[in-house]
Amino acid sequence: MTEQINHPGAATVCPVTTESTVRMSDGKRGFIFALSAYLLWGVLPFYLKTVAHMPALEVVAHRIVWSVPIAGALLWWLGLVGDLKVALTTPRMLVMAMLTASLITLNWGTYVWAIGSGHAIDTALGYYINPLVNVVLGAIFLSERLTKPQLLAVALAACAVILLTVSSGGLPWVSLVLAFSFGFYGFFRKTLPIGPTQGFMLEVLLLSVPSIGYIIWTVSQGTSHFFNGNTHDIALLLFAGPATAVPLILYAFGAKLLRYTTIGLMQYIAPTIVFLSAIFIFGEPFSHIQFIAFALIWSALVIYTWSMLREARKARTVPA
Repeated sequence: MTEQINHPGAATVCPVTTESTVRMSDGKRGFIFALSAYLLWGVLPFYLKTVAHMPALEVVAHRIVWSVPIAGALLWWLGLVGDLKVALTTPRMLVMAMLTASLITLNWGTYVWAIGSGHAIDTALGYYINPLVNVVLGAIFLSERLTKPQLLAVALAACAVILLTVSSGGLPWVSLVLAFSFGFYGFFRKTLPIGPTQGFMLEVLLLSVPSIGYIIWTVSQGTSHFFNGNTHDIALLLFAGPATAVPLILYAFGAKLLRYTTIGLMQYIAPTIVFLSAIFIFGEPFSHIQFIAFALIWSALVIYTWSMLREARKARTVPA
């Protein structure tokens, strides 16, 4: 809303922007940032399909290396280089950053391999499960009390995992690795006393050392796709940097401007796009057992989302 102030002797009315207007504007911008990030993550498998002929580790190494200049340029533009210098000279922060960097590398490596190997449906399942994994981690490590709807949602997700395990004769490890690696990444990432942009730069900077070493090793073995003279492969690997850094940066800006519940609802956009692409575009098989398992997961997410919205509504009605 705007307040209108009439100045004595003035023929015009000057609008003054109130805090609510600014907040609404921030919310819109945050929504655009977050939506763009989730849409880019949703179509990321199309890019990963084009690099499926390369080893997943090589693709991840180039994702890391070419993310460094992008994150560095953004950090310089925002004037946050000083925060990075502090982080690099703080041993405890470096240790925690190494842990989160290892977890995100495991997540990226599994995701790249899974998409290239025809397991896009499993990756979608993993990111559907992830919010429920976060709830469990909070209960175990932060002593957060689970509500009855949350307990029911976790139980339904567990039933889905058991069903897939029994039907296939083994755990759906791709889904579980993605869900738990990203869950632990988010859990430990919160302990880093540094902003999201600075934290991402710190992680890729630390990871760039072994990544460059691996790239040099592929060159020495004659297996490098970046130095094989194929301009198509070179362009694809160079694009790995923007494909990695841009959605993460957009998400960081969006999460800063949006409410937690809004981000919580939007996080289902990417796995839904991946799920539909896997079935209707990539042509991955989808059995009746998988359909039942996904139905259990979707039911769990509906219950979890409903409980999250209810808690948020209660919090807004509590007097300050």
